[in-house]
Amino acid sequence: MKEETRKLIANNKKAYHDYFIEETYEAGISLAGTEVKSLRLGQCSIKEAYVGEKDGEMYIYHMHINPYEKGNIFNKDPLRTRKLLLHKSEIRKLTGAASQDGYTIMPLSVYFKNGRAKVEIGLAKGKKLYDKRADIAKKDQRREAERDFKVRNLK
Repeated sequence: MKEETRKLIANNKKAYHDYFIEETYEAGISLAGTEVKSLRLGQCSIKEAYVGEKDGEMYIYHMHINPYEKGNIFNKDPLRTRKLLLHKSEIRKLTGAASQDGYTIMPLSVYFKNGRAKVEIGLAKGKKLYDKRADIAKKDQRREAERDFKVRNLK
């Protein structure tokens, strides 16, 4: 059996802070050649990106891929809309869930899997301010417990 190789390019940490991620999907991205070369150099940002449905197909908007330095006339617009490659059943399930109040579809990470550019998208529900505070308090509590454990074991 062939081993899977996965090279992370971009991660959306803010999505995990601002949203509850309920389901994740892996999708291919339709890219131009110079965009793939730029991705291989790790020049991608998905901080302001979001996923939407148009004419029965999924697209990723505002995903920034820097122009390839040696690409001259073949470079595309860095913020152009790119098509996501998903099965029809996945598209139907995502659009149905995203039509509910408070749900959206967010890109979580961009990576290469066996030489192909992939994006992990998640069905997300927005967090309220008190949810964010509770998460921060939990994280601080865990960090404090780890620190205490470390200090106790050093003595």
